[in-house]
Amino acid sequence: MTKNVIEYLERSAEIYPEKIAFADLEHSYTYSELLSKSQRIGSFLAERIEPGQAVPVYMEKGVEAIAAFMGIVYAGGFYVMLDIQQPVKRLKQILDTLDSKFVITREKEEETSKGLGYAENCLIYEEICKNKIRYEIINQIKSRLLDINPLYAIFTSGSTGIPKGVLVSHRSVIDFIEHFTEIFEITKEDVIGNQAPFDFDVSVKDIYSTLKSGATMQIIPRKFFLAPVKLLDFLCSREVTTIIWAVSALCVITSLKAFRYKVPKKLSKIMFSGEMMPMNHLREWRRNIPQAMYVNLYGPSEITCNCTYYIIDREYADGEILPIGTPFPNEKVFLLGEQDELIKEPNEKGEICVAGTALALGYYNNKEQTDAAFVQNPLNHNYLEMIYRTGDLGMYNEKEELIFISRKDFQIKHMGHRIELSEVELAIERIRNIVRVCCIYDDKKDKIIAFYQGKADDKAIFKEISNMLPSFMIPNRFIVVEEMPLNKNGKIDRNALMELYGGK
Repeated sequence: MTKNVIEYLERSAEIYPEKIAFADLEHSYTYSELLSKSQRIGSFLAERIEPGQAVPVYMEKGVEAIAAFMGIVYAGGFYVMLDIQQPVKRLKQILDTLDSKFVITREKEEETSKGLGYAENCLIYEEICKNKIRYEIINQIKSRLLDINPLYAIFTSGSTGIPKGVLVSHRSVIDFIEHFTEIFEITKEDVIGNQAPFDFDVSVKDIYSTLKSGATMQIIPRKFFLAPVKLLDFLCSREVTTIIWAVSALCVITSLKAFRYKVPKKLSKIMFSGEMMPMNHLREWRRNIPQAMYVNLYGPSEITCNCTYYIIDREYADGEILPIGTPFPNEKVFLLGEQDELIKEPNEKGEICVAGTALALGYYNNKEQTDAAFVQNPLNHNYLEMIYRTGDLGMYNEKEELIFISRKDFQIKHMGHRIELSEVELAIERIRNIVRVCCIYDDKKDKIIAFYQGKADDKAIFKEISNMLPSFMIPNRFIVVEEMPLNKNGKIDRNALMELYGGK
């Protein structure tokens, strides 16, 4: 039984030593090269860190970052990717939480890394890669590791203003990836096109599906998602077969009608998550690449990537909601009502809760928020059964399929009524010439503001949704934008929209 993700790397390096494992625009590593560099880094770190200690990685995403991750694991630590484009203040908050001894960076990022306060403790990637491999030490560390040891931490926004570090174990990743690669038949023949930043949990599926199956991962530059022609050229020239992207990343291509330029015919698996997929965009993808399998994935970082999946097997009309589907094996997904009662009946809303091996170890160095989100199952009074309360609202439809409704914090009270902003968005998406929609709420002025891409005008939108929604759900303002602002994870940036609204 696999108990450490290093076993994935070693197994694939033994079977496919000269095959490209990871590649970006500048470099590529074969499995044997990746193994060697990882072991050299691990040998260097082994004498400098304690087991279970965090080692941040401060560099652009690329093949070197993957080698750094695996080297940290060889040394018994866990890795934390730092996004070099984030404000220094936020990075320092993360580093303060971790209280790490070292930061790994590259020569090209060394100067900017000094602002983090690690001037004397920055380990230069190019130098530590030259270290001699000490098999006795790294094999001894590996033999002592437990599968519940931490593998990585991903920092998400925290309600207190301090980022929260979701800490995930080897066992959680292994349990998830074993099922993920089997269900979606990811094999050595696949080429995975990575979109997600390495400090975002979607990248975990890319990285470990690659290592587990002996596939190849092509790392797509972030800038290509602003230039669909280059993006499609990349997908075609690198012969990408599998993409696991944020919904907004897929919508970049269809919003700009980029399929008129080129269609990546090798794509056979198209998976998405993070937001509701607009039906007009999904139809455009399916029309141009009908042979592919399309999968709607759901789940927050706290349950190791995803807890449910839905393989799309029919056409959906505008305004319909894609189910989030079936729980992955060894995961329990259920709904709890406001009084912590179990909800089973269709059309009754409840909070989505998850139990199983995939649960994270909590938030690193943050007991208060860990205890608030990772709790005893209120339906079980007989033994310890931890669950994660997602903060997401869901319900079962008439076909008994689980659907996502919205975040709890996207549920507003307006004109005395409780409203799901997602329901307003779905109604507007049905209107002809609408490309994308996102609604925000100004609680100070008690106003719903609808941002939209498309050629429809305000009066036409108002007239059409008046036939679909009650008056209290109709937005007070409509603001057209050329394109939706996206955050670094590829989701619509609601904070940026709120700032834009403030400037109107």
